[in-house]
Amino acid sequence: MAEDPDDIFAWQRLSERLTTSGALREPDPARLAGIGVRHVVCLAMADHPEALSDAAGAFAAEGIRYTHIPIPFDAPEEAHYRAFASALEGDEPVHVHCIMNWRVSALCYRYNRDACGMPEAEARALMERQWSPEENGHPDAPTWAAFIRRRAQDERE
Repeated sequence: MAEDPDDIFAWQRLSERLTTSGALREPDPARLAGIGVRHVVCLAMADHPEALSDAAGAFAAEGIRYTHIPIPFDAPEEAHYRAFASALEGDEPVHVHCIMNWRVSALCYRYNRDACGMPEAEARALMERQWSPEENGHPDAPTWAAFIRRRAQDERE
């Protein structure tokens, strides 16, 4: 098996089964197939200028299943998180990406913490390799800071 394509923007391997990154480019579907990825989940908006054009077709050509869960950066919702968690079910190698790896790292933080029982400090350290919503100056960072503080039980209350 090929080595991780760690020159992909904001590349991060979270486990043997899960990798993440920012925006993908034309050669990346084949590169991901080369490391054994069998499912790609995209959290970016399809109309973003840096989005991979015809992503579904590009991944299908490589025999990779593709799931698109477009999350507006200014409005993440619990439904997005539930769809993300559902997309990670199974045991196939999955790659999740967006534009900056900020959406992805925030959702992975919650997933690792809440669904996988990863200790808070470890889950946070993985997220903070990409960004810290509480400390980032982006105008939508406070929305993401509130989003990651939520837990599954919060939505039932």
